[in-house]
Amino acid sequence: MAQRTAIALTGADEGARRFWPLTLGAIGVVYGDIGTSPIYAFREAVVAAAGEAAIVPDTVFGILSLILWSLFLLVTLKYVCFLLRADFNGEGGTFALMALAQSVARRSSHIILLLGIAGASFLYGDAAITPALSVISAVEGLKVIAQAFEKAVVPLSLLILIGLFAMQSRGTARVASLFGPIILVWFAVLGAMGIICIAEEPQILGAFNPRYAVMFLLNNGFVGLTVLGLVFLAVTGAEALYADLGHFGRKPIQAAWLAVALPALTLNYLGQGALVLGHPAAIENPFFLMYPSWALWPLVLLTTAATVIASQAVITGAFSITRQAVQLGLLPRFGIRHTSGEMVGQIYLPRVNWLLLIAVLLLVAIFKSSSALAAAYGVAVTATMITTSVMAFFVFWKRWHWPIWQAAALIVPLLFIEQVFFAANVIKIFEGAWVPLAIAISLMFVMLTWVRGITILNAISRKQEENSLDWLANTLEKRPPHPSMARPSS
Repeated sequence: MAQRTAIALTGADEGARRFWPLTLGAIGVVYGDIGTSPIYAFREAVVAAAGEAAIVPDTVFGILSLILWSLFLLVTLKYVCFLLRADFNGEGGTFALMALAQSVARRSSHIILLLGIAGASFLYGDAAITPALSVISAVEGLKVIAQAFEKAVVPLSLLILIGLFAMQSRGTARVASLFGPIILVWFAVLGAMGIICIAEEPQILGAFNPRYAVMFLLNNGFVGLTVLGLVFLAVTGAEALYADLGHFGRKPIQAAWLAVALPALTLNYLGQGALVLGHPAAIENPFFLMYPSWALWPLVLLTTAATVIASQAVITGAFSITRQAVQLGLLPRFGIRHTSGEMVGQIYLPRVNWLLLIAVLLLVAIFKSSSALAAAYGVAVTATMITTSVMAFFVFWKRWHWPIWQAAALIVPLLFIEQVFFAANVIKIFEGAWVPLAIAISLMFVMLTWVRGITILNAISRKQEENSLDWLANTLEKRPPHPSMARPSS
């Protein structure tokens, strides 16, 4: 009995020793993308809503309410509370959810396959756009310090991206050990300044009331739909959260969100709203104007580091879904390197890494600015969210044996919200949203062609085997074995 107790305590200690490093790693890798959204999401949404008119409190409260409830419903409720529990052999992401849904959706298996392929293809589009947008926006931020950086934006962005992708071969654990502490400091700074600004305008806490979000949409018509596309910038990175499940595990990702990321983001968005309420002119750049002038230099450097790190979540997510696609027979085999002796999901795929780097470099070279790339942001993530919601319904209903009304009560409202966000983003198709659509369609064609080819090859192989067996049976019938060969002599 004492020996069993000692073993159990040793296992608990070992689990605790792994839990905290994984949680810190999740803060850096998983939440780097969504953690940098306060830099631009609130500002862009308010500016688009106000236009040339003066900013009124109802606009500030309405947009803040939309952002907060998007974080609560789409990220916290859907992904952190429910989808992180839907793992397939410890892995998460679109293909893992597809495999779970296909195991219980017999007649709809082909539809589930198409949904899985479509969702993963859009996630690849996000994986190409996010590093390009994050890094180029970071370098453009350096112009706050010196205008001379303007001509060096594209070359410097290309160099940083090459360095970022070159680091991937060191493994997720080593990258996370570098990025985790930086993003932890980032979240601490976000939350601290948010609290200071909220203390000056405490009425901003009224933005928690969802009535402001509903009234904003009802009163602003098409402009409200346009603003929704910018509000969605606050939740980009949520899908990568699920895709990175195999790298860190469910509990570390949940703890990192609930204890660090969500509180810091909530406080900072409320702080920006409070600042604009008290000083409407601050909408020019509310994120940076929250801070005293003496803190701008270190803040710009920290922001630059954080936005570069934001690319990591989608890169590791791309590794995970590629491995799953190979395992499911949807893509040809790629070389996979396991980079951790503790977490089987921590992997590095050299070919995927360099192909993704080429795509990212091309996007930076073609678009040349974050404003040009921003229009493409959101379509890929919203499309992936819609496909995951549909597949999650099958998993909750058939695999987890929820009553159909209970599964519908959770998924249908979320699916409606995601479709509205998708409509708000797809109207920007001629402004750059065609990029993730083109990437997704190309990858869907590749995967479907591979699946069709494998199906034809298997059919030919079975036919050849049947023909071989028929030939052998006919030969034995025409020329049966000699009796002396049929049984041994005594």
